[in-house]
Amino acid sequence: QVQLVESGGGLVQAGGSLRLSCATSLRPFSVNGMGWFRQAPGKEREFVAAITWSGGLYYAESVKGRFTISRDNAKNTVYLQMNSLKPEDTAVYYCAGRPKSLIDYAGAYDYWGQGTQVTVSS
Repeated sequence: QVQLVESGGGLVQAGGSLRLSCATSLRPFSVNGMGWFRQAPGKEREFVAAITWSGGLYYAESVKGRFTISRDNAKNTVYLQMNSLKPEDTAVYYCAGRPKSLIDYAGAYDYWGQGTQVTVSS
């Protein structure tokens, strides 16, 4: 059974930074796209960032210039570096693996982690 395990969430003040990690048993990791999504209370899950197997990068407009997605194929891990955090970034962040089609569409992904809470105080 494929597992994706997120870590690195927490409470941070506005303007601060956090680095999320997602370790996965998905194999072979290097040939799979990976994505990050988030869901705030009362809102739908939304796309944050994604990285293709070849290193292509995609970001939501709301996080461009502040967030950076990266991957370490040797560690089977994908990261999300979040800088200049804003209160509106508060959400549960989910890691997702193996998109079948559109990389920014939640329904395209086969595998999901359990989520990690990110709270940004003003």
